[in-house]
Amino acid sequence: MTEPAAKHVAAFLSNRGKGIGLRLGVKTSGCSGMSYVIEFVDVLNDDDQVFIDKGVKVVVDKKSLLYIDGTELDFVKEGLNEGFEFNNPNIDGECGCGESFNV
Repeated sequence: MTEPAAKHVAAFLSNRGKGIGLRLGVKTSGCSGMSYVIEFVDVLNDDDQVFIDKGVKVVVDKKSLLYIDGTELDFVKEGLNEGFEFNNPNIDGECGCGESFNV
C-alpha cells in the first residue's frame, strides 16, 4: 500500500467511525475473468489473512491471496478523477476497459 492509499483509507475509516480495516479481494467477473473487490471490514471471517501496512489493516481471504499476492494498492488523483489503482505483478492480461484481468 502506498502512502497516499494508506492516508485515504485511514481518513475514510476515521470519518466512518467504525471498521477494522480494508478488505481486498477478487471475484469472477468482466471480460478477462477476474475483478478486484474493495470494501471496509467490520467483522473478520475465518479464512481471512490480516496484514498491517502503514498502520492500516488489510484483510484478504485465502482464495484471493493467490491472485493478489505482491500487489501494491495506490490511490491516485488525475484531474477531477480519483480512485484506487492496483499494481499486480501476477497479471497476464487485462480487458480493454481495465475493469478485469486474468492471471
